[in-house]
Amino acid sequence: MMHPEKYTRQFFEAPDSSGSWMKKSYIEKAPIWCSVDLRDGNQALEIPMNLHEKLEFFSTLVSIGLKEIEIGFPAASETEYEFCRALIEEDLIPDDVTIQVLTQSREHIIEKTFEALKGCKKAIVHLYNPISPAHREQVFRMSKDEIREIAVTGARLCKEYCEKTGCDYRFEYSPEFFSGTEPEYALEVCNAVLDVWQPTPEHPVIINLPDTVQVSMPHVFANQVAYMCANLRYRDSVIVSLHPHNDRGCAVADAEMGLLAGADRVEGTLFGNGERTGNVDLITLALNMYSQGVDPQLDFSDVPAITEMYTRVTRMEVSDRQPYTGKLVYAAFSGSHQDAIAKALKWRSENGSQHWAVPYLPIDPDDIGRVYDGDVIRINSQSGKGGIGYILETKFGYNLPKRMREDVGYLVKGISDREHKELQPAEVFEIFRRHYINLTAPLNVTDVHFVQHNGIEATVDIEYKGEIASATNSGNGRLDAVSNAVRSYTGLEFTLHSYTEHALEVGSSSQAVSYVEITTGSDSSYWGTGIDNDIITSSIKAFISAINNMLNDIG
Repeated sequence: MMHPEKYTRQFFEAPDSSGSWMKKSYIEKAPIWCSVDLRDGNQALEIPMNLHEKLEFFSTLVSIGLKEIEIGFPAASETEYEFCRALIEEDLIPDDVTIQVLTQSREHIIEKTFEALKGCKKAIVHLYNPISPAHREQVFRMSKDEIREIAVTGARLCKEYCEKTGCDYRFEYSPEFFSGTEPEYALEVCNAVLDVWQPTPEHPVIINLPDTVQVSMPHVFANQVAYMCANLRYRDSVIVSLHPHNDRGCAVADAEMGLLAGADRVEGTLFGNGERTGNVDLITLALNMYSQGVDPQLDFSDVPAITEMYTRVTRMEVSDRQPYTGKLVYAAFSGSHQDAIAKALKWRSENGSQHWAVPYLPIDPDDIGRVYDGDVIRINSQSGKGGIGYILETKFGYNLPKRMREDVGYLVKGISDREHKELQPAEVFEIFRRHYINLTAPLNVTDVHFVQHNGIEATVDIEYKGEIASATNSGNGRLDAVSNAVRSYTGLEFTLHSYTEHALEVGSSSQAVSYVEITTGSDSSYWGTGIDNDIITSSIKAFISAINNMLNDIG
């Protein structure tokens, strides 16, 4: 980079930055959650949501379990105002949900805000004003005292309008650009606002600390939060809230460290939608807690449905690699990853394990509405025998022998590599069927008769090289006898190396599936699979399929 000298550090260290909160290793309980999708998220959209879309989004937020929802800035536009009125007049706000509205510290805007709330049972009036040095010096050209007075005046007006309208609304104050402000001054402004509002434990006030534009590492922000938590007046009557943005890609870390440092509440959005690089993603934050055994008190059991609604009404996309919710975050293409996942899932089933510790999967995809065969094991040229075997077993019922999985794996991977594409489960099965199951060319056995003579004697009707003939031979079992008859007729040199079978439980429980491996003197190995209602017939079909794979190989 050419000009690093033009940038200076815009953050301020908290006076006490010992960071004792760092000794904590995880968040012990869910914070108070507040969605700002309908305000902060909406104002960041190229095409803001219309009234119908905002109503649908609100309904989804309620179904997830959010109890505090910032619905907009009623004085900013007619759509924002009408949305607030629609929620109130159509009685769409559940009794256990509190809506939140944003207002600047300006009287006509505060008046319009209270007008929009008329008839609302419960609400949070969210007051804000910028207080950072950059705003004081460059935007407003005001002193610290003058900026503080803007906040105090706004707080006083909110209180007066509450008293005038007879409402008992709660208050929230945000010192905008908190993380880029001197902590002592941010504390001074917040305490001045608290002195106006006089909170009590029965009627607490929210002090919201925005990381409006990330300017520091997360631990610096957390130390600032810890300083505020330790020095705010009326602390037992103050809910300390966080509002992290993601300019440095650290919004989740800011929120998590801020909670460890003493905060009680988090404002964020689904999928992190917000200005510039976005807000903190509430889903990621909640599922991080969930993965540590902490109930986030939010319901993300149907992430696909939430994603569908979100992408449709916001016209935004969810990245394929978005934590927890992206299309590919549970997808294992790597052969070693697939093998580990498949074996771990089998171990869980065999042992009835109640605890989740599956390699490469931080949470059970099923918990959020994702499915294993479409989301977890994905097949391409990087896949391995374990993943391909997992698909054939769980999706189609074929439990391939270990050595056969390797043979099938190389075949499927090679096709994916040549075609430069991912293979869907149905395509994997079709490759398996075409190359291994009930093969009848270039050699076919059309009929077999057995008699007890010198062990088991088999008479086999064979179609091979345009001729139809019968061959008879004996063996120590039916399959061995058929194998010897085919060998004596064709002159082929091979050894019947292995045979396994099981019931085909997917699709039809009445069929049997057999797997046969034959080897040659050159140590080449060939596999075949047979399916039939009769177990003996299925084993013969598997053997003939293996013979055909050998014949096709040797030309």
